[in-house]
Amino acid sequence: MARVKGGLNAKKKHNRVLKLAKGYRGARSKQYRVAKQSVMRALNSSYSGRKERKRQFRRLWIVRINAAARINGLSYSKLMHGLKLADIDLNRKMLAEMAVSDPEGFASLTEIAKSKLA
Repeated sequence: MARVKGGLNAKKKHNRVLKLAKGYRGARSKQYRVAKQSVMRALNSSYSGRKERKRQFRRLWIVRINAAARINGLSYSKLMHGLKLADIDLNRKMLAEMAVSDPEGFASLTEIAKSKLA
C-alpha cells in the first residue's frame, strides 16, 4: 500500500483559516499559527457577543420603561408588579416600544397598574 502524504489536506485547512483571517493586520492574516489563534479568539468573541447583545437590549428596554413609568408617576418595579397583578402579560420589548411610540396607551397601562396596586 502506498504512503499517503497529508499535504493537500493541510493546505486546505490552512487556507480555510487564512480566509477567515482576511483583513487582520500583519502576521495575523499571513501566518497560519498566528492566524489560527486570532480566528479562534474572534469566533469565541462573536459567540459571547451574541449572548451579550440580548442582555444589552433587555437593559435598554428596562431603562425606557422606567423613564416612561416615572413620567406617569410609578417606578419600574411598581409598574411591573401592578401589571402582573392585573394579569397583563406584555414583554419588556413591547412595553418599551409602547413607551416610545404610543405614550397614551402606555399611560393607560400605568393607570391600570396603579389601580391594582392601591
